[in-house]
Amino acid sequence: MAAPPPKQEELQPHAVRDQLPSVSYCLTSPPPWPEAILLGFQHYLVMLGTTVIIPTALVPQMGGGNEEKARVVQTLLFVAGINTLLQSFLGTRLPAVIGGSYTFVAPTISIVLAARYDGIADPHEKFIRIMRGTQGALIVASTLQIIMGFSGLWRIVVRLLSPLSAAPLVALVGFGLYELGFPSVAKCVEIGLPQIILLVALSQYIPNLVPLLGTAFERFAIIMSVAIVWLYAFFLTVGGAYKNVAPKTQFHCRTDRSGLVAGASWISVPYPFQWGAPTFDAGECFAMMAASFVALVESTGAFIAVSRYASATPCPPSVMSRGIGWQGVGILLGGLFGTASGSSVSVENAGLLGLTRVGSRRVVQISAGFMIFFSILGKFGAVFASIPGPIIAAIYCLLFAYVGMAGIGFLQFCNLNSFRTKFILGFSLFMGFSVPQYFNEYTSVAGFGPVHTHARWFNDMINVVFSSKAFVGGAVALLLDSTLHRHDSTARKDRGHHFWDRFRSFKTDPRSEEFYSLPFNLNKFFPSF
Repeated sequence: MAAPPPKQEELQPHAVRDQLPSVSYCLTSPPPWPEAILLGFQHYLVMLGTTVIIPTALVPQMGGGNEEKARVVQTLLFVAGINTLLQSFLGTRLPAVIGGSYTFVAPTISIVLAARYDGIADPHEKFIRIMRGTQGALIVASTLQIIMGFSGLWRIVVRLLSPLSAAPLVALVGFGLYELGFPSVAKCVEIGLPQIILLVALSQYIPNLVPLLGTAFERFAIIMSVAIVWLYAFFLTVGGAYKNVAPKTQFHCRTDRSGLVAGASWISVPYPFQWGAPTFDAGECFAMMAASFVALVESTGAFIAVSRYASATPCPPSVMSRGIGWQGVGILLGGLFGTASGSSVSVENAGLLGLTRVGSRRVVQISAGFMIFFSILGKFGAVFASIPGPIIAAIYCLLFAYVGMAGIGFLQFCNLNSFRTKFILGFSLFMGFSVPQYFNEYTSVAGFGPVHTHARWFNDMINVVFSSKAFVGGAVALLLDSTLHRHDSTARKDRGHHFWDRFRSFKTDPRSEEFYSLPFNLNKFFPSF
């Protein structure tokens, strides 16, 4: 028997939504306190990955041991907590976690390899000297974001964005981090793969199979899955499964190889200039400023994704610019305290908003409290920070995918039957993957980037910029979208520009006041436009 013809309403396309539906708690609607505290702790667990990975990669090259590494992790965690609170109260007011950024790793390594540190024999002294060099570079680099943000210059750029040019930018912020996903899971596949399978099962399948407990599994899948797989990895470690394997495998698989618990102090409060007075080198400052500009672009895409998963309206350009200014203050704090890395929006925590469907501002503020608390109580924080890397990488596989799909979701505003749309979207995504791939492959083979002049600072600036997938793809999309058939009214509709018109100013949509206004009537003194 033939199936009945579809009804007329079934043939209609899905409705376009300014705010993402089906979000359990939006930006301004906090969950009950017990649930909010548990969700905040989950955000803390997720951001620990980057907080540990960056010092683990940098500190040994700087000459530091486990004690220095634990102290840098504590400092990075402490500064991240402060920056997250500043961003949620005074910046964009979005539920964005501000943590360490991989973008700053390359210029930091360049400082590590500087010739002026070659003659230092004592490893600890070398570590201190290099740390002070990175502090100086970060302090100078922070001025770029502070000036562009608070002066309103970045507001001019953000106003040029349409849904079409925002889609590749946001998509590549998430998908562009694929190298931190399964390649890291495969370093210890016996714990990484079960983590992926268990997380997908708990967050996607179990809620449908057990409706009564579905919400709990959906919202706390990461805590549950990490606890189970971490315990499994612990039993493998104490059972002797890794006794006769290579040291590299032991480092990735064992639960007692991070060195953080032994190196951390029981109680320690990070403070400015704890490593000594910063030192400044002009070339290194320029290279770090290039990284700061790349982080600015990537954070803009991440902020857009966060606003989507918080079920808020698109972030007005003036609010975005304000948030970038406060992120610059965060990089300045990183330079003053000595974190060895600058700050940007945590992409994994942005993805967690999508996984849990909870975009509440209060939850992220609670997570900032956990960051500060565990950074001071070093031993307790080090226990959670010693979760094996492949478990963290498995979580990234889901969370980065959510952020990437936030970008793809903006295509609902665009005409995908337009050849102009197809060209801009396809070309920007392709170049966003292809250009950085060339730079990264060249560097891995030759030991230096394609731009290799006698001015190392210039090499670092170019290589850092073109190694960022989000920056390259977003820049190509914005350039093409702003210049190709710019004055054509049909092209304006095809790119979805008219859908965002009322969000280009703070006062043209009444919902902006609800989501983005400053607390304590500060809007009177710091108005948004």
